[in-house]
Formats: sequence, C-alpha cells, structure tokens
Amino acid sequence: MNKDSAIRLPLRIALVAFFAVVLQEAVVSQISIFGVSADLTPLVVMSIGLLAGSMAGAIAGFAIGLLVDMLLFQTLGVTSLLLITVGYWSGRLRELRDPSHGLIPLAMGTVATLFTGVGMAVIQFMLGVDAPVSLLLVEQIILQVLVNSLIALPVYEIVRRLLYRALPRDPRGRRHRAYTTTARLSPLQRPSERLNGPNRARTSN
Repeated sequence: MNKDSAIRLPLRIALVAFFAVVLQEAVVSQISIFGVSADLTPLVVMSIGLLAGSMAGAIAGFAIGLLVDMLLFQTLGVTSLLLITVGYWSGRLRELRDPSHGLIPLAMGTVATLFTGVGMAVIQFMLGVDAPVSLLLVEQIILQVLVNSLIALPVYEIVRRLLYRALPRDPRGRRHRAYTTTARLSPLQRPSERLNGPNRARTSN
C-alpha cells in the first residue's frame, strides 16, 4: 500500500462513519417499518470490517459507537463495545476465510444486528437501566433484525463503492491467482519439464 492509499482509507472510513451516524439519527430513526426503525450502524461497521479488515472494522466500530452514545446521551462506551466486536469479527472473517459469496453481507448484517440488539438489552439490564425484558422487547429485536436484513446488501454495496478506490489489494488473492496460473501451465510451459523432456525421450528409446 502506498502512502496516498494509507491516508485515503482512514479518511474515507471516517467520513463514512460520520455521515452514517448523522443519517441514522436525523433520517432513518424517524422512519418506522413494522413498528421499528432500521439501524444502519451495525451494517456500516460490518461492511467496513468485511472490506478493510479487523483493525479498520474495530476502529470504525469504536468511533461510530462513541458518536451514537454522545448524540443520544447514553452511557459512553456501551455502543462502542458492541460495535467494536462487530467490526473486528467481520474483519477477521475477511482475513481468515476470504468470503466471496454475494450473500455474506446479508448473513453478517443479520448476525450483527441480532448481536447488537441482544447485547444492548443485556448491558442495560446489567447497568440497572429501567428496560425490563419482555415479549415486546424480543419482538422489537426480531423485527429490527428482519428490517436490517432487507437493507444489508444495499448498505454494503454503498460502503463498498465509497471505499473501493482506497482499499488495499489483498496479497492472498494475488498469491492464489499466481498459484492457480502456475498449476494450469502445460508441461511445455514449465522450464524444468522442458529441460528434462528430451532426456526422458532418449532414455525411452
């Protein structure tokens, strides 16, 4: 990665994180679908992790969570803790498994939303916040998971387009392509076999 790319990627991630929080709190949270509002924040953090890796995902999760807590006057660090986990493990999936299936963002968005919803309820319960666990809360979490699942792929695609030019090339992909290309070479294209070919022919004669 050159110096310009090293600067552009964090800058673009910071802009995406800032505008995601502003859009969420100013617009998306005001729109009700099935009685709940979509939550862009875990989807954006998941997308950054899948695209840029675990470190970028964790940092984006921390920044977005901190902004959300500050805007909503919540206990600082609660949302950050959940979104750091989402961003880190989304990035680890990219680094360890190199997921290429088109539905991976949808599955990861569903898991990320479920994790943040349940995690927030558990943390609030542990902190003694007056938010009793009830069937209504469970229903709201399930509905939000469904709503976020519907928009997970579009959100991922938007984040991908915004970060694409600044994303580093994956060296594993180059090594894999190089190995595949070498494996497909015919015997006439391999130097060692070209050198040994005449000898084997003379021996057989």
